[in-house]
Amino acid sequence: MQPLTSEWIQKAEGDLATARRELRARTAPNYDAACFHAQQCAEKYLKALLQEAVTPFGKTHNLSLLLDLLKDQYPALELIRPTLAMLSAYAVEYRYPGESADKTVARQAVKMAEEVKQLVAGFL
Repeated sequence: MQPLTSEWIQKAEGDLATARRELRARTAPNYDAACFHAQQCAEKYLKALLQEAVTPFGKTHNLSLLLDLLKDQYPALELIRPTLAMLSAYAVEYRYPGESADKTVARQAVKMAEEVKQLVAGFL
């Protein structure tokens, strides 16, 4: 595994740990942050796979675009397209005033990040 791929994985794991921590917080949990970090975990796992495949991806947070760059080489990733679409929405929807995530939504976001992690890690 390339060193930069490992760094992407470490960053992804950090985001997943933060999302889980906010989900478990007993005092002042930040469910919006849990959703954001769940999206970041998925994004960084996809970028790790792109890095390992030596596929340029530029600076983007668009999970569907990242999936498009990977789908020919890893067709099984198409299974998580709906998950990635939801995570993308969570990342934006709850970062600004007007909407807030609750524990149920945050739990779903973390579960989806774990699903992305499991599938992508199988290719690394």
